[in-house]
Order: sequence, then C-alpha cells, then structure tokens
Amino acid sequence: MIAIKVPPLGESIVEATIARWTKQPGEAVVAGETLVELETDKVTVEVPALKAGVLAAQAKHEGDTVKVDETLGEIDDRAAPAVSPTAPTVPAVPAVPAVPAASTSARAVGAAPAVTPSAPPAAASAPAAASSVRASPAAQRLAEVEQVDLAAVAGSGRGGVVSKADVIDHVKRGRQDTPPAAARETRERMSTRRRRIADNLLQSQLQTAHLTTFNEIDMSAVVAVRDRLRPRVEKEEGVRLTFMPFFVRAACLALEKYPLLNAQIEGDAIVYHHYVNMGIAVASDQGLVVPVLHDADRKGMLELSREMATVAQRAREGKLSLDDLTGGTFTITNGGVFGSLVSTPILNYPQVGILGLHKIQDRPVVLDGQIVARPMMYVALSYDHRLVDGQQAVVFLVRIKELMEDPAAMLVA
Repeated sequence: MIAIKVPPLGESIVEATIARWTKQPGEAVVAGETLVELETDKVTVEVPALKAGVLAAQAKHEGDTVKVDETLGEIDDRAAPAVSPTAPTVPAVPAVPAVPAASTSARAVGAAPAVTPSAPPAAASAPAAASSVRASPAAQRLAEVEQVDLAAVAGSGRGGVVSKADVIDHVKRGRQDTPPAAARETRERMSTRRRRIADNLLQSQLQTAHLTTFNEIDMSAVVAVRDRLRPRVEKEEGVRLTFMPFFVRAACLALEKYPLLNAQIEGDAIVYHHYVNMGIAVASDQGLVVPVLHDADRKGMLELSREMATVAQRAREGKLSLDDLTGGTFTITNGGVFGSLVSTPILNYPQVGILGLHKIQDRPVVLDGQIVARPMMYVALSYDHRLVDGQQAVVFLVRIKELMEDPAAMLVA
C-alpha cells in the first residue's frame, strides 16, 4: 500500500480543505494522475498518484480540513482495477434484501445499490441521479440551504463540476419569476481561504503598529505618456499599458532610497531585502490574493506589464502557483479600479509597507496663481511604526509623488 499524503502547501500554510476527490475507491489510477484537489487560502493544490494501481481507501472526505503530511488515503499498487473502465460488470443481486451497510459497500466498489422489495423504482433512481452530480463542497452546502436540486444546475467547472457560483446563478434565475422566500437569512461556513484571509488581516492589526500617511499626485504627466505610448505598445508588443507599471517602477526606486520600507522584523532583528519582490493585490472570486512579481526592481516597464497581465489572469482563473504567492517584500493595492477615492490599506504581514492607489479624479488645483482642473489621485502609505518612522514614511511617499509627476526622471534615477 502507498499512502497518499498532504504535500507541503507553501510558506506559512499548514492546512487545507479537501475540495474534491477525482477518484473513488476501487477505481484504477495511473502514475501522475490527480487523485484529490486541496483548497488553501491561496491556491488549489492537486495531489497526484505516485504509482499506478487502485485507490484502496479514502481516509479523509470532501469538506474535511487536513494538515501537511496527513494521510488522505491509500493506493494498492499491486491490485488490478475493481471495475474495468471499458466493460463494467454488475454483480448479481443478493437473495436477501440489502441493508444500509451492504449498499454502502456496493457503492464503494462502483456497483449499483441493491433495491429492497418494498422500494418503488422511482425512489431507487433518485439517489443514483443525485450521486452522479459532481459539485464542490461549498456548492453542496449552499444547495442544501437553498433546497436546490444539483442535477438541475449546469456546472461551469472542469469536467462539468458544479461550483458555488453556479448554484448562486441558478438561484438568482429562479427568483426572477418567484416571490421572495420567507427566510431572510442564510448561514454558510467560511471557506478555508476566507478564514485564512480573516486570520491574516487580524494578525496584521494585532502584531504591527499600524499607521497611514497620505499624499496626492497630479497624474497629468503619466496620463500623457501612457496615452501617447499605449497604441504603439499594444500594437507592437501586444501588451496593455496601464498605470500600474509606472507605480511599480516608482516604488522600486523609492524603496532603493528608503530600504527600511522593504525590510521586515524577525524577533529583535531587522532583515533588509536587497531586492524587491513586489506584491500586487488582485481581487478574485475566491477572495483577495497578492501575487508576487519577483525581482521587480530588475525589470523594465514592458516586462512588468506582461508579467502583471499574466499573473492577474491566473489569479482570476484560480491557477496561481505557490511560487506566485510567496516571498513578497512590499505590496501595492489599487482600490481605484473599484471607484475608491481614499482608504487606509492594511499591511500584508510581515511586510512593513503597503502602497494604496485610488481613483483618478479631476479636481481644482492652484498652479501659478490660477485655479485649474487636473487629474488627481490620492495615495496612501500604511507602514509598521515599530520599524518605520513617520518622517521616513512621508519622504518615501513624496518620492513616489515626484517620480510619478515627472516620469522621465525614472529613466535616469
């Protein structure tokens, strides 16, 4: 027997939730084939078979929380498949009516449950139909609460798996033609990812001396440069030029000048990072994730643009790797894409600095004694006051402002 164990899940991640078993006991597996999918707060981890054989047992089930190196099940690498995938066999119906334990055993090896003499055919077929629906644990829980027949829900996941979002869409469509239900509240268990996000945010507030400073940037120069270069860049390089690469470049230069904001505290020591692994906060259906652009300080605008577009797409599709999400030294978050005018971002602990970007809005400003309209953006720097003094935080943000208002300075800085 070969034990199926929870693999290492990444930096500081010690547990996961079983999202889905792709194989059932008695089914044949080949080496490298995915047996079970685990959901962490950051990514979905696929656990493959180390050798070919037959899945002998599942020690843990969908929805269970498991820890690193915990046994999930076993593979019998010496056994032949219990059921041939090309020519399924059906065992003879036992002469004695099956009891629940016998029917459970029959299902475990792929056989249809025995029908008792008193059970009508319709009652026997309903469980079989329900059990054929492949759905995530979250979708199953929501379907139970909303009393939704999963067989009637179209699955958008891989292989037709029904997701929570599919159930929500199904319920919304059904409510368009029906009066509101009497129930005004529902209760849903937090996913592993949502719980982990909540824990991290609380830890950040409890473990750091959290403070925020603000400034505003006249975006006229950057807007002009971006608008002038965007058509050519998109045509020749196939890259959509946004404002984010400008901010990443400016932040890297400012961090080089004020390295404490790129450091972190470990015990009574300060760890200085002589590189910038820039975290970019991305909103996804599974919650906020922060993919990391490794060695961002060594990359140009176009390379940063390509990498950001690629990693953001993987984040929205839930295909980020552990390497995408670990090793960050500083973070930028952009609430402006959702219309936020000003906010105080929370530190991505154990980092000591996070830059918050906001909506660009035309506002009146005074230039040379005249009131004129300019595209302005409020920016916020949250920092850990245990390590970063207020003066350093202010001059860091001023440096960001200077570089963004004179983007040509980034070429010679």
